[in-house]
Amino acid sequence: MQEQLPRDAMMNTPQKSFSPWCLGASLYMPAHRLDLMDCANGEKLEALRSMIFCTEDAVSHAEVDSSLRHLGLCLQGFRDTPTRFRFIRARNPEILARLLDLPDIEKVDGFVLPKFNEANFHAYFDQLQGTPFKVMPTLETRDVFDVGAMNELRQGLLQDAVFARILMLRIGGNDLMNLLGIRRPRNMTVYETPLGHVIAQLVTVFKPYGFSLAAPVFEYLDDAVTLQKEIRLDLAHGLTGKTAIHPTQVPVIEAMYSVDSGDYEMALALNQSSSPAVFRMHDAMCEVETHKQWGRDIIDRQLYYGDRESIALPEYTELSVK
Repeated sequence: MQEQLPRDAMMNTPQKSFSPWCLGASLYMPAHRLDLMDCANGEKLEALRSMIFCTEDAVSHAEVDSSLRHLGLCLQGFRDTPTRFRFIRARNPEILARLLDLPDIEKVDGFVLPKFNEANFHAYFDQLQGTPFKVMPTLETRDVFDVGAMNELRQGLLQDAVFARILMLRIGGNDLMNLLGIRRPRNMTVYETPLGHVIAQLVTVFKPYGFSLAAPVFEYLDDAVTLQKEIRLDLAHGLTGKTAIHPTQVPVIEAMYSVDSGDYEMALALNQSSSPAVFRMHDAMCEVETHKQWGRDIIDRQLYYGDRESIALPEYTELSVK
């Protein structure tokens, strides 16, 4: 069996260029899935931008050991995939330790850390020191409902060595609903449940400090209309990416990430050094100092998902503000 790279060698492994938008609709799949290696290499589900091999909720307790063995064997056959991102959802810190000991573990891009909070913060991050892995902690415990606890967690995540490792924070909608004893009703978005307020609160706690947040999953496979409505609200809340639970959701989600051509034109203008401080475009006020960050996000999104109409840049006019 091939030996695992030592951690100093892992640090010298060439790393991909990451943007939170590059993940698209990440697809969860159980770690014991028989065609896992084919999916990882793009021989199956070739349109996927990213995938998450799950050792937590998608795997029963009795299947954990066999799933780790299967994952370890598959890792040996993982090929380099510059535009395809692969993560493992560790069941807990103990399973993360076993994953890090697997030969060829450097062939994945990082880990999803479930049930993440102050109680397991060090159990996760202490193990990752000296490795190149990106992580996506999932906010899905009762602490999420306590804004004070989230402020404290943010302070820990802002430590330089920790912050540099975080690709985004994931919002675990179903686990949070379980804590409330509810389930999202059919034909309703998550924003029409008590979690709408919680998501808005997480955005205001974390986004001003440079964190990206991913939207909760949509668990109904026969309602693309409500899924599309929810994605519009995800984007309106500043969320980046949405995990898919089935391959049929992936093109629906990613099509919604394509950028309106008018928004793209305004974003380009906002980020031009020659633009006036305030101008009118598409019957909207554009103010460089307050809209530039939105513009950068739109430009980044367009890079990965394109625009809905052909781009024809109009002249903009200055807007008089009294």
